[in-house]
Amino acid sequence: MSRPARNTLAAERRKARHYGMQALYQWHMAGASLNDIEAEFRADYDFSHVDLTYFQALLHEVPACVDELDAALEPLLDRKLNELDPIERTVLRMGMYELTRRLDVPYKVVINEEVALAKKFGATDSHKYINGVLDKAARELRKVEIDAAS
Repeated sequence: MSRPARNTLAAERRKARHYGMQALYQWHMAGASLNDIEAEFRADYDFSHVDLTYFQALLHEVPACVDELDAALEPLLDRKLNELDPIERTVLRMGMYELTRRLDVPYKVVINEEVALAKKFGATDSHKYINGVLDKAARELRKVEIDAAS
């Protein structure tokens, strides 16, 4: 893949994560159907420069394996998952999903993208917490990738 194509994909995925985080937050808070949320987002936002397939994967696959994601996150946290701010919980679930299910995405990209979302939407220092939790997860889940980069 050429550099401009790679940069375009990265930008489109960044937007997909942005909308994905908002849609998953809405699902978590309101409990609306995923198909209704997707239809609403596609009607309300311009998806011409968004990786729609990635947005759909986040929106539909994170809830499908939420219990598994939560179980993987729990040992990495310093408090109960339900004590986390809903934004932090959503961002961590997305990060854990990408670390476990999207091996095509480098772990550094996963961490950087989720930290950026936490900076934009989360509480003042939540990005530091997100970074620490996802870094611990990556050291376990992506050990081979991390060792290869060293």
